[in-house]
Amino acid sequence: MAALTTGGRPGKDAMDTIWTMLRDNATFLLNGVLTTIGLTVLGFTGALVLGTLVAIFRVSPVTPLRVLGTVYVEFFRNVPLLTLLILIVFGLPDIGLLLPLFWCGVLGLVLAGSAFVCETVRSGINTIGVGQSEAARALGMSFTTQLRLIILPQAFRTMVQPLVNNFIGILIGSSLAAAVGVSDITNVTQQLNIRYAEAVVLFLIAGAVYLVFALGAGGVGAWLERLVTRSRIGGTR
Repeated sequence: MAALTTGGRPGKDAMDTIWTMLRDNATFLLNGVLTTIGLTVLGFTGALVLGTLVAIFRVSPVTPLRVLGTVYVEFFRNVPLLTLLILIVFGLPDIGLLLPLFWCGVLGLVLAGSAFVCETVRSGINTIGVGQSEAARALGMSFTTQLRLIILPQAFRTMVQPLVNNFIGILIGSSLAAAVGVSDITNVTQQLNIRYAEAVVLFLIAGAVYLVFALGAGGVGAWLERLVTRSRIGGTR
């Protein structure tokens, strides 16, 4: 019995150490979570705006705009995000642009994410019947007016879930910002692991944070999709 009691102490001591570590660094961990949220929300918002603009370029009747949109998408979709972040962090100062690390992370997520959002928006635009655009032209509407009043409002209804997938991709991709010094939850986890050598516990916590946010985003997306479907059905009655 004495051997069992003695053998159980290290486990209890380890648990005490973990709880002490979490209690003493709760604010540090919370700041990491908030930084991750900031990176994701700002990155997705910027990617949505820029990606929609590039998608308009890609469906534009103006050939140079279509070429520019295609080059943009092919470049940023095929450059690894980590490579892009390193280029931004170390390359911008060489041309005289100094950005805080957080905003370097946001910029990288916007540039990379917008390429994927562009393809999502373009696919949504392509689901709209050609007849609607032709009817709008017959009424004298310009291309931009067609997009604003007819095409984009309908297209966005069809791409709720794909945009949620883009959001989750940006959320997961934000963890790479830790590699360039942004103090998100992954970076905070790495720092605490160096100090306490509790890699399993700490990275399980970081993984749980991403999992909760991703599942939450998926749930919100499903709710929005049902809402849009009901409004569409109600509008046809």
